[in-house]
Formats: sequence, structure tokens, C-alpha cells
Amino acid sequence: MSKQRRGLGKGLQALIQATEESGGSDRLKEIDIDEITIAPHQPRQMFDPDKLAELAASIKEHGVIQPVVVRPLQSGGYELIAGERRWRACKTLGYRKIPAVVKECRDLEASAVSLIENVQREDLNPLEEALAYHQLMDNYGLTQEEVSGRVGKSRSFVANMVRLLGLPNEIKDLLASGQLNAGHARALLAIQDGKKQVAAAGKIVRKNLNVRQAESMARALSQKKDKQKKRETFREQDRTQVEAELKNRLGTRVKFKEKAAGKGILEIHFKGEQELQRILELLLGDKE
Repeated sequence: MSKQRRGLGKGLQALIQATEESGGSDRLKEIDIDEITIAPHQPRQMFDPDKLAELAASIKEHGVIQPVVVRPLQSGGYELIAGERRWRACKTLGYRKIPAVVKECRDLEASAVSLIENVQREDLNPLEEALAYHQLMDNYGLTQEEVSGRVGKSRSFVANMVRLLGLPNEIKDLLASGQLNAGHARALLAIQDGKKQVAAAGKIVRKNLNVRQAESMARALSQKKDKQKKRETFREQDRTQVEAELKNRLGTRVKFKEKAAGKGILEIHFKGEQELQRILELLLGDKE
């Protein structure tokens, strides 16, 4: 693995430091805002209008403290790698130019650095973060281990985040809106049934449950499901085989008769008092 790839895990600061030290193709300059386009797979999809307005007010008073990061496009202009909030805020202020680090980098490097900046700033909601990890694996063929190395997270963390993408859409909406956090969503993964996941998510929101309480609720629902599955498995077993085993054990014919609601009758046949006594002794033991 090259030094360049290992450096991705250090995030935006490492990228800017490399720019300052390289003296090569990477450079810091002011460029026209209208020449910058958004990358098609930017991890962040939602922007809080109030926070964006606050950032614009800060930039108006103090200027752009940290430059955005872009890369040149063969077709002309630049593609934004990091700093979309700053870029949007400057556009709302009517600025024509913005300070930017212009970096030559490949698609994988650009996607990874964009994700790293957002993760380190905690700018992404859990759904956006999960989708970004999935895109790194899907678009570039990375393993969970390789993604974890680039973003500075454990492999299990990346795996659990990607699993959130399999939750029902109702739960994804709650994640995107901030009504559920990633801890709540991971707890819901313990529940196998989608409808029960949605119902549990609604209960978390209504009762304002913390993550530990959500985990406890999900664990109880999961255990209840496991017990139900065991009962269903028993009912689905080959009745003939069970009857044969009991016949061998008792030395007489045995018959299951099922009724509604899991009820039923177990018939043990005998031909006379002597055989009945023998079967009772097998079942109850010799009390003498």
C-alpha cells in the first residue's frame, strides 16, 4: 500500500499539510465559485438552513478561515472534494471567489477524503454515513477492512453502519430527521421482523428511550421471537418419527392429535390391564 493511500486515514488536515509541503501540483488559490461543481457521490445530502445561515454570518464577519478542497476536471472547472457547507454559504453571500486547495487526485482518494472530513466533523446523519461506506465498497471494490483503515473506524463499526441500510424506510426517515440515532438503529437490528422493527422504532421516539433502553427492548422482543421459533420448529417436526421413538420407548402404539391454539392429545394405546401397568411403570417408575 502506498504512503499516499495510508495518508487518507489522517483526513483533511493531512491533505492540506501535504499540499503545503509538496510544492508540486497541489496549490492554494482563489477560484471562481461558479467553476466548482458538486461531486456526484458527496456523502452529505441534508443541510440545516439555520446552521448554514449561521456559517454565512460567520464568514461574512471573519472570512473563510479554512479553504475548500477541489480537484481539476478534464472538461474544465473543478469538482468539490471537501467544504460543501463553506461553498454553499459563500454562494448565499454572493461571493464570486473562494479560497481552495487544488489537488490532483483520483476518484477513490476524492471520495475517501470527502467522507473523512464529514465523519470527523460529525456532519453526517447515520444514514448518510452508512451510504458513504457502502459507496466506497461498491464503487471501488474495497473491503470493510480497507474502508475502516481509511476512515479510522473499526471494521465492526463499518459493518454495523452498512447494515442500517437494510432497515425499513420508515426507520431510515427517522434516522435522517434525527429522531433516532445510530445506537437506536443498531439496537433495532436485533429484531428480525420488519414490522416489529418499525413498531419498536415508534416506541423509542414516543417514549424518548435512550440507547440502553432501546437495546433492552429489542433484546426482549428477539428472545420472545426465538422461543416462538422453537415452538414452531417442534410442531413442524416429523410426527411419524416422534411417534416411532415413543413406540420404541413404550412398546406400544402412540398417536399425536393436534387441535387449535397449539393444544392437542397424546394417545398411548394398551391392550389390557397388564400392558397398562407396564406402561405406567415406564412413565412413573416403580414406586415399590
